[in-house]
Amino acid sequence: MALTTEATRTAVSPPRLTTRLPLRWLGLLPFLLFATLFLLLPTLYIVVGAFRDGRGGWTIQNVLDLATPSIRSAYWLSIRISFWSALLGCLIGFLMAASVVLWGVPKRLRNPLLTFSGVASNFAGVPLAFAFIATLGPAGLLTLYLRTEFGINLRAYGWNLLSAWGLIVTYLFFQIPLMILIITPALDGLRREWREAAEVLGASGFQYWRMVALPILFPSILGTMALLFANAFGAVATAIALTGPSLNIAPILLYAQIRGDVLGNPHLGYALALGMIVITAAANAIYIVLRARAERWMR
Repeated sequence: MALTTEATRTAVSPPRLTTRLPLRWLGLLPFLLFATLFLLLPTLYIVVGAFRDGRGGWTIQNVLDLATPSIRSAYWLSIRISFWSALLGCLIGFLMAASVVLWGVPKRLRNPLLTFSGVASNFAGVPLAFAFIATLGPAGLLTLYLRTEFGINLRAYGWNLLSAWGLIVTYLFFQIPLMILIITPALDGLRREWREAAEVLGASGFQYWRMVALPILFPSILGTMALLFANAFGAVATAIALTGPSLNIAPILLYAQIRGDVLGNPHLGYALALGMIVITAAANAIYIVLRARAERWMR
């Protein structure tokens, strides 16, 4: 009877619901906190601010003002600078990575190259701008050396560091290392059996790269180029420190609008930032899609 009563009590009593956070999720809390505070909330603030006016009302005039000639030309110049820095960064970075991984350059250079790339890919802002001004500026070390020792006046050949091409060359300092870091695992994924099979079938080295290697690497290369484009398009500190207001690009125009140096309309600055977010988000989405496609070949 006692056993029956105990079994009845156990069957009738509702189960206790216990909610417990698994310990393995605790390591993600700092990431979630920083992503919320410094990514999600600022982005939401920019989106809302882009559709507000100075009196707090809702408007789409700020977004419509992005079509004005000065802002449109700033976006177009930023797109061109980002495109060329991404294209040259992909080309040079690919050649450097392939030289170490595939083309017989001593393997002992691989670790120093990757270590330098990891440091240089994060070297930007005021220090990078100062380094290039001190080296390739009008009174830079290399500029004066070429002029005094070899009679080569870079200015006479059209070189100007404080220009669009000067900014592109400066961006290459962190674009090339980033390309090396991303494309090296993809080059490591090229299997030796694929090349051996191509050689057995009579393919030359050029045919192997044209018909086998490059089609496999193309999604990785194109995706990395999209990432480098977004990286350059969103660079603000380097452009401001290097050229100041002399170059009309979107990050500098955004900085001026937020500070109120030109038109004194921070909400137009929010609209500028929203446009930059849309462009960089599209580039990053292309990178994610192509990266996932490339990883299927490397499995």
